Amino acid sequence: MDRIAELEQLITGYQTSYYNDEAEITDVEFDALWDELKRIAPESPVVRRIGADDTDGFPKARHLIPMGSQEKSANPDEFCAWASKLNLPAFVVQYKLDGASLELQYENGLLSKAVTRGDGIIGDDISANARKMAGVRIKLDIPFTGGIRGEVLMSHSVWQEKYTDKANCRNAANGLMRRKDGSGCEDLTLIVYDAAASNDDNFFQTERDKMKWLQARGFNVVEMVELTTVDEIIQFRDSIAQNRAALPFDIDGLVVKDPQTDQTDLRRARPERQIAFKFELEHAISTLIAVEWNETGATYTPVAVIEAVRLAGTTVQRASLNNPDQVRGLGLRIGSKVFVVKRGEIIPKIEGVAPGEPGTEDIVIPVTCGTCGTALVDAGTRLYCPNPACPKLNLHRLQKWVNVLDIRELGDKLLRQLFDSGFVSTIPDLYSLTVEQLSELDRMGEKSGEKVIRNIKSPRDISLAAFVAGFDLDGVGELVMEKVVTAGFDTLEKVRAASVAELSGIYGLGDITAQTIFEGIRATALEMDHTLAAGIISIAAPAGDLPLRGLSFCFTGELVLMKRNAAEEKVKSLGASVKSSVIKGLSYLVTNDPESGSSKNQKAQKMGIPIVDEQEFLKIIGSPKYPFPEM
Repeated sequence: MDRIAELEQLITGYQTSYYNDEAEITDVEFDALWDELKRIAPESPVVRRIGADDTDGFPKARHLIPMGSQEKSANPDEFCAWASKLNLPAFVVQYKLDGASLELQYENGLLSKAVTRGDGIIGDDISANARKMAGVRIKLDIPFTGGIRGEVLMSHSVWQEKYTDKANCRNAANGLMRRKDGSGCEDLTLIVYDAAASNDDNFFQTERDKMKWLQARGFNVVEMVELTTVDEIIQFRDSIAQNRAALPFDIDGLVVKDPQTDQTDLRRARPERQIAFKFELEHAISTLIAVEWNETGATYTPVAVIEAVRLAGTTVQRASLNNPDQVRGLGLRIGSKVFVVKRGEIIPKIEGVAPGEPGTEDIVIPVTCGTCGTALVDAGTRLYCPNPACPKLNLHRLQKWVNVLDIRELGDKLLRQLFDSGFVSTIPDLYSLTVEQLSELDRMGEKSGEKVIRNIKSPRDISLAAFVAGFDLDGVGELVMEKVVTAGFDTLEKVRAASVAELSGIYGLGDITAQTIFEGIRATALEMDHTLAAGIISIAAPAGDLPLRGLSFCFTGELVLMKRNAAEEKVKSLGASVKSSVIKGLSYLVTNDPESGSSKNQKAQKMGIPIVDEQEFLKIIGSPKYPFPEM
């Protein structure tokens, strides 16, 4: 897979898990991925939007203090380079708290909003949850108007007592603060580290004054010391790193600042007069027990099985090896002592062989496909089955298609039954499937079969990027295809006509990915044509032809002629956005019960948002009739 595309997929996935559920990796690991992507693809849309919440259900609010990203250093050399630019006589040093950022907004001393980081400008208003947290002041003793920033944390003691089912304090805290009902937020604590008055840039003269002011208002404030030399700061960091387990809360480094408060710098997207001086990534040494080969589509990927070891707060027993070249390049053998580190993969990586006794057995690299018996191609960076008719490849393509289109009722178990029975071998086969065929399967009655068919044959307009990604070209997901579409290849015909040279000239693609797209488009051309010919799936018009661009829709209750997910896909394909709640600026609330007293209806009425039923909605999207196709 193209490294840029791989980084974009990893970052997007980890960001979603962080904001919507539970973080899979630490800040340090996430930053390592982000820094690499920023270095090799600074114009990536993922870099530009990083930090944005992806949480539905909370109203949005604008920050008073922009929550930009800090400069970061992961080693003393990088820190010294930053410090030499400022050439300050002294530095303020604070703990870098490892939690979730929150801004408290006050009007005349009363808490008005509590806003998550979001995209640095706009975040989620979780005020009701924040009011339950320890350390949040509902009313100040002075009529202050402005913002106060802090970190939402869970203490080690609370985690040990109640939440050991979560990987660590950070994961537990992040999940609790975003619960819609606010349950568990009383177990969280806010520690603050910054403040700014709305209309007075000279409200604070120094960082020490700011901390004293916050303490006087009754806030928990971050630990802070003042040091005069770079060497003192490096020694202080090393000392804290060795003893941080004894602290009540998690930290992942230090924040070093100019002692003089600079409000202009604070409002920059990346302030220049402060830096995050992070701890080194945690390493561990273990023993390689075995190597398993995961099969994903046509590709065989090595995964190391190691003796259990504690790493970054979790017990690790498996580690990534990427490809055969890494196995050979590291000189790995079964029994080797290995260095393991977490850098951003869901599972850790093996980065080297530790000194000591050599391993006992060679690692066996597969030479034939376990499914079709074809000789595997060992390209070094990839081990794969070259047979385009390999059943494993075809099944994986079907699974990818169902996943991309989010076809409800067609789970993996049922899909495998259909595949094994011979009823479905390729994507077009899905659209000629009958209720009679489904009824032949175990535990599948006529009504259940009809429901599956309705979901499969619900008409859908999908983007070109999603359409191509659904055909499972190796390493070519929607993010990669969006680059192709953005570069002007915005129809299937244009993509088919593109040469390898033209595709490789697209920023961020690379020669290997370009070749994969070129060959994959040709190999799947007939299957794509037959899929479109079924008349169920259509590719959305290019961006310039989107009639609903700028509009937004929220759906509530059951629809009759369309499934909710199909309706959402339809408006997206026409350029509109879909919201999960009624918010300011919403274009339409769609419901078949406009007169109900539901909270969404009441809110839409209060905000003057048009409420339309399904028939009106179909007229808006230009489809006065939209029945399911005959079965």
